Amino acid sequence: MEGLSVVVALVVLVIITIGMGVRIVPQGSKHIVQRLGKYHGTLNPGMNVIIPYVDQVPYKVTTKDIVLDIPSQEVITQDNATIIANAVAYINIVSPEKAVYGVEDYEVAIQNLVQTALRSIVGEMSLDSALSSRDLIKAKLKEAISDDIADWGINLKTVEIQDINPSVTMQKAMEEQAAAERQRRATVTRAEGEKQAAILEADGRLEASKRDAKAQVVLADASREAIERVTQAIGDKEMPVMYLLGERYIHALEELSTSDNAKNVIFPADLPNAVKGLLSR
Repeated sequence: MEGLSVVVALVVLVIITIGMGVRIVPQGSKHIVQRLGKYHGTLNPGMNVIIPYVDQVPYKVTTKDIVLDIPSQEVITQDNATIIANAVAYINIVSPEKAVYGVEDYEVAIQNLVQTALRSIVGEMSLDSALSSRDLIKAKLKEAISDDIADWGINLKTVEIQDINPSVTMQKAMEEQAAAERQRRATVTRAEGEKQAAILEADGRLEASKRDAKAQVVLADASREAIERVTQAIGDKEMPVMYLLGERYIHALEELSTSDNAKNVIFPADLPNAVKGLLSR
C-alpha cells in the first residue's frame, strides 16, 4: 500500500509539473517570463512551454489598444486666464518587456506626462487661442510625449482633447464682458439713431423753410401780378392796393373771429377809410 501511495504521489507531481510547464496565452496578450528572477523571454499567443519551478510568469500584458483617461486639471494661459482641460490617450504596447521593466507604472507615468505637456503647451497660448485650437494642441501634445513613451515600448496612437473650458470664475467674467459689450453696442446704435433722427429733423426744417420762402415769393409775385391786372382794369393806382389790403384785412378778421381766445369781433363801419388809414401810416 505504501508503494502504491508513492506511485500515485509521483504521478500527481508529474501531472502538476507538466501543467506548470505548459502555458496557454490568449489572443491579444503577451506574457513575460522570468528565469530565476531575471527576464528570459516573452510568450506569444497560443501554447507555450516553460521550465517548471525555474521559469515564472509575473506579468501579463495586453497588446490591444488601451484607452487612458487623463484627469481634468486647471491650466493657466499666457494671459493669466484659468481654464480646465482633460484629455484621453490611445496607446499600444509594442514591447511588453520595456513596458514592465522600463517604468514602475506606465499608465500613471503617461497620465503625468500628458498633464505636464498640456500645461506647458496651453501656457504658451492666449485664452482665445487655447479655446479654438484643439487640433494644434493635440498635434503638439502628441509630438511632446511620443518619444518619451517610445522608450517604454509603448506607441502613442493618438491623444484627444475632451474638454477645454474656462473656469467658473472665468466664465462669469466672460459673460459680464459679453453683456457689457452688448450694452455698449446698443448704446452706440441708439445714439446713432438719435443722431440720424436729429439730422433728418433739421433737414426737414431746412426744407420746410426753403419751401415757405419759395411760397412767399410765389405769393408776392401773385400779389404783384394781381395789382398790375387790377390797375390795368380800372386805371387807378391807389384802388388796387386798397382792394388787396382790404381783402387781407377781412381775411385776418375772419381768422381772429375763429380763434379760441376771441369773444367778440367788431368790423369797422367804413372799411375803405380803415384801409386808407393803414396806407397813410
